[in-house]
Amino acid sequence: MMFSFSSSRSLDRLTCASAMIALALTLAGCNDSAPSNASTAPPAPQVTVAKPLKKLLSASDEYVGRFVANEYVEVRARVSGYLKQIQFSDGQLVKKGDPLFQIDPRPFQTTLDQAGGALGQARANLAFAGTDLKRSQELVRGSTITQQTFDQRVQAKRAAEAAVITQEAVVRQAQLELDFTQLNAPFTGRIGDRRVSVGGLVTGGTNGSTTLLATIVSVDPIRFEFTMDEGAYLRYLRAAPGDSAPDRGLRLPVRLKLLDEKSFSRDGHIDFIDNAVNTDSGTIRARAEFANADGKLTPGMFARIQLASSAAVDTLLVPDAAIGTEQVRKFVYVVDANNVVTPKYVTLGPLVDGQRVIEKGLDADDTIVTVGLMRVRPGSKVTPQLAKAQAETRTTTN
Repeated sequence: MMFSFSSSRSLDRLTCASAMIALALTLAGCNDSAPSNASTAPPAPQVTVAKPLKKLLSASDEYVGRFVANEYVEVRARVSGYLKQIQFSDGQLVKKGDPLFQIDPRPFQTTLDQAGGALGQARANLAFAGTDLKRSQELVRGSTITQQTFDQRVQAKRAAEAAVITQEAVVRQAQLELDFTQLNAPFTGRIGDRRVSVGGLVTGGTNGSTTLLATIVSVDPIRFEFTMDEGAYLRYLRAAPGDSAPDRGLRLPVRLKLLDEKSFSRDGHIDFIDNAVNTDSGTIRARAEFANADGKLTPGMFARIQLASSAAVDTLLVPDAAIGTEQVRKFVYVVDANNVVTPKYVTLGPLVDGQRVIEKGLDADDTIVTVGLMRVRPGSKVTPQLAKAQAETRTTTN
C-alpha cells in the first residue's frame, strides 16, 4: 500500500512538471511573434517633391475687350451702272489693288470717245485761230486790215485755247468715270460677302444713297480696345518710363488670351490712350496692337488682356495642384531633411502659365510635395522623389 501511494504521488508531480514546461514554451512562442509583427509595418508613402519655381514677374491687371480692325472700308461705287462682274470669293483674303467689281464700262467708254472728239475739234479750232492771228499780224502792219479785226482774231485764239482746256478737263473726267467702273481693293484685308449680284443696278455717287457692294477689314496687325479705371491709369502713368513723351510713356507691353485659351500667350503693346476720362463712368479708353499673321484674331471677338502695373520682382511659383485647403486657409506640405512633412500656410497670388504665385509664407529653399497630397499627414514620414523636370535639370547641371 505504501509503495502504491508513493508511485501515485510521483506520477502527479510528473504531470504537473509537463504542464509547466508546455506553458513556458507557449509563452516563449508568444514573445517570439512580437518582433515578427513589428517587422511587417507599412513603408512610408512615396510622394513627388520639387523646389518652388523662381521667376521675375510684375504685378498685373486684367481687362476684357474686343478686337477692332486697323482699317475698315465699305466698298461703294462712284458711278452708276449695271454690275458686269464680281471678281472675288466671299470671305477671301484680298491684296491691295486686287480687282473686286466691274461695272459695265461701255456707256462710259462712249462718253470718253465723244469727249475725245470734242477735244480734237477744239484743238483744230485753236490751230486755225493761231494761224489766222499770225497772218493778221503782217496784214495790220500794212493797213490791210483794221486794228479792230486784228483784236477780234486775238480774242478768237484765246477763246480757242480756253475751249481746248475745257475739253481736256471733260476728257479727264470721262476717263476718271471709266476707271471708276473697275473697283479694286484699297488695302490688304479680308472681304465680306457680296451685297449685290451680277446684272443688278448699282447706284453710285457721293451721297448716302449709294449702293453698298461689300466691306473689307484689315487683318494684320489688329487692334484690341478696352477701358481702364482712373486709378489704374494713374498707376500706369507713374510706372511708365519717359512720361514726358508725346505718348505719355504708355507704350507698355501687354499679353492676351482668347476665351478658350488657358494662358496669356500672345504679346503686344499699348499704342493709344484716349485724351480724356469719361466723366460718366470714370474710365478711359485704351487700345493695344497685336500681330495677326495667321488671321485667327477677328474683329468683334472678345478676349482678355493682361497689363503689367509695377516693376518686375523675383516671385515664387508652385503647381496649383500642390496647394491644399484647410477651411479658409491655404497651405503646402514641406518636406524637411528627415523626410517629415509639415504644412506651411501661404498667401496666394494669381495663376501664371499654370503655376500659382505665392506671395507670402514660402521660402525658395523649401521642398514641397507636388504629387501625393492625399497620402500624407502632418508630422508623417514620406519617401520623396524629385519631380522629373527638376531631376533632369539637376542631372544636366552635374
